[in-house]
Amino acid sequence: MKKEFLKGEKVFLRPVEPEDLETMYAIENDPQMWDISSFTVPYSRYVLRQYIQETQYDIYCNKQLRLMIVERKSGKVTGTVDLSDFSPLHLRAGVGIALLKEYRGQGYGSETLKLLTEYAFEFLHLKQLYAHIACSNKSSIALFTHSGFLVIATLPAWIRDGTEWEDALLVQIINSTEKQGTYDKPE
Repeated sequence: MKKEFLKGEKVFLRPVEPEDLETMYAIENDPQMWDISSFTVPYSRYVLRQYIQETQYDIYCNKQLRLMIVERKSGKVTGTVDLSDFSPLHLRAGVGIALLKEYRGQGYGSETLKLLTEYAFEFLHLKQLYAHIACSNKSSIALFTHSGFLVIATLPAWIRDGTEWEDALLVQIINSTEKQGTYDKPE
């Protein structure tokens, strides 16, 4: 029996639909997220509408994949999760997650990362996922480390907030389920 990906007990992940425009507008234009996401300007509804219409939802074509996080019980969108900076040669991608404020701290992020990691490793056959997290973002650090990501480096002065600089952590998870090649040892 084939495994069903992107569906959990609390949430499921799905591609962006036209009706997600207002949720995306709220997330992309939240100034508290800009230092995390490297955005430098707000996004207009026009630009986001074009993104929704033109995205092919093919990670090999776009080098990224955005999915909406949907609460199973209510059907409400709770946030977005992304695979970005996809490298087909090295089979790795960055991970970004943004939850609406009212859904934080309730297990939606943990289940989302679990579903995304399973999809990336077991279906897309990626070797690794990583994220850059501001050292002051304690909730994101906890989310990723409790989800199996390891802190592998501190990046000094990685994030700029106005005139201030902040260190970031590089977190990573390696696909340990990937089939390893075998060879016969010469005698």
